[in-house]
Amino acid sequence: MADMQTREQSLQLLEKYISGESLIHHSKMVAKAMEAYATKLGKNEAEIEEWWTAGLLHDLDWEKFPDEHPNKAVNEILPEYGYSKNILEAIQAHAPERTGRKPDSEIERYLFACDELSGFIYAVSLMRPTGFQGMKVKSVNKKLKTLKFAESVPREDIREGAKLINEELSDHILFLISVFE
Repeated sequence: MADMQTREQSLQLLEKYISGESLIHHSKMVAKAMEAYATKLGKNEAEIEEWWTAGLLHDLDWEKFPDEHPNKAVNEILPEYGYSKNILEAIQAHAPERTGRKPDSEIERYLFACDELSGFIYAVSLMRPTGFQGMKVKSVNKKLKTLKFAESVPREDIREGAKLINEELSDHILFLISVFE
């Protein structure tokens, strides 16, 4: 088995499997969120890289193999590139309804917490002339209550994610806004 890939190699792998700009953008946002949390939590350099990589590759198989997501990536694609067990398990746990693996370890809980909320905050930014600049928690919370807005985003997963990382939802939102500004 090869050593874990570099960031550049992980980005190349992402672009090999995903061509849609919005999904690539989402993947990069989640990677950035995971890196920021790993840094905030005082993780070492290797752990920060694992967290970033789990965020980047969590939806690797979504575009080409939506019915097999994330199992195809975890079982068939990523192992041959030498990605760590932590990364594979975090990717599994971000979709517990598809894999049966609930987020348990710290990296798993944070990936679950950052995934849907990152996408939702991005959707909010698209409605604002200044994007993330000046975005307030209050406006994100208001949109969360508007069920027709970004209706495919499961609100319960967003609330559950904040609980999994022992954060108030408003604090979690505020942190991610600061990461994406």
